[in-house]
Amino acid sequence: MVSFDGEFGTRVYHRLQHELVIWLTTVSNDGTPQPNPVWFLWDGETCLVYSKPDTAKVHNISHRSKVALHFEGAAVDGGDVIILYGEARVNLNTGPIPAAYRRKYKQAIKDFGYTWEQMHSEYSAAISIRLTKYRGF
Repeated sequence: MVSFDGEFGTRVYHRLQHELVIWLTTVSNDGTPQPNPVWFLWDGETCLVYSKPDTAKVHNISHRSKVALHFEGAAVDGGDVIILYGEARVNLNTGPIPAAYRRKYKQAIKDFGYTWEQMHSEYSAAISIRLTKYRGF
């Protein structure tokens, strides 16, 4: 498990707990990085991301499990950069969406005009990412 010691580690942990969007980068068959903004839930050990099962990111992870994640940096000065690395796995037979995920995205689901049933039906691939390290400034 990754340690979040020190001032920078505390900042990383805070953003994992509170940000709504993180960028997930996978690698395609030809080696091209494929960044995508995604919703996620940090449970203290892994990031949980839901995806439509027929997407490039799901395909890429099934062939290459190493991924990178990053948050938006500070718009004005380009600071607060956090890049995380991890090992991802896809589960296509998911159970119900966790209550913590539902709480986090309650307003967003409403704003998109979705129901949780639609979300679970369309975004049925659960991607679990175990963080291995991070860097930034």
